[in-house]
Amino acid sequence: MRRWVSHPRSAGFTLLEVMLALLLLALLLAGTVGAVRTAVHAMRSGELAVDRVSRVRVAQEFIRHQVSRILPLAFARDDSTGANFVFDGKRDAMRFVAPMPGYLSKGGPYVQTLRLVGDRHGGRQLLFTAQMLNGYDDSLPGGDIEPAVLLDQIADGRFEFRRIDENGELTDWSDQWDDPAVTPMMVRIVLRMLPAARVAFPDMEIPLVLDAGAARQSMPFGMRNMPGMRLDEAQRGQPAPHARSDARKQ
Repeated sequence: MRRWVSHPRSAGFTLLEVMLALLLLALLLAGTVGAVRTAVHAMRSGELAVDRVSRVRVAQEFIRHQVSRILPLAFARDDSTGANFVFDGKRDAMRFVAPMPGYLSKGGPYVQTLRLVGDRHGGRQLLFTAQMLNGYDDSLPGGDIEPAVLLDQIADGRFEFRRIDENGELTDWSDQWDDPAVTPMMVRIVLRMLPAARVAFPDMEIPLVLDAGAARQSMPFGMRNMPGMRLDEAQRGQPAPHARSDARKQ
């Protein structure tokens, strides 16, 4: 007589359990991918924010370096009045003479221009141009350095200037410089950025290194390239002592 021996059922997973496990694995992978994407997006956003802030900071440092070292050298002359142009300042542009950084310079002072111009997107750009003072001609276009875009996505901006009055007091800020024969005491740059720029431009108030007054009077236009000429003596039309001694020896 045969006996039926019952064997215990072998352990295993049902189809439902397998599907639930796969679903949990898919959810885990989706969460991991989402977290990675969020981290990458946050990193890129942080890099863009740092880049925007750094660009504004670098532009401000360059502008401050150039404007603070303005020289009282004439870059043009009004033949009708004989007045020298040392500084030209308006609401949206200013022109002056200053040295360039060594890595951008061929030597000697440069006629430099900062100006605000419109762009194709409805905003404005801050442009910088420079041309060597030696041989500079205001009537000819171009320069030794192509116009460089220091900042873009500007909604509005202006240049303002300040001087010392007859009483030795600082005047109020003005966006029009009406005495091109001398340089201002201070320059202020105010820029309001577009919302798309997602960065602010802190107002800049830049004092010039030279003192205002007699030291700011321009060197006569025809004497600015004479060897051995000091600024104070150039104003009187006299060469420096060593230049006079050389002339006597000759």
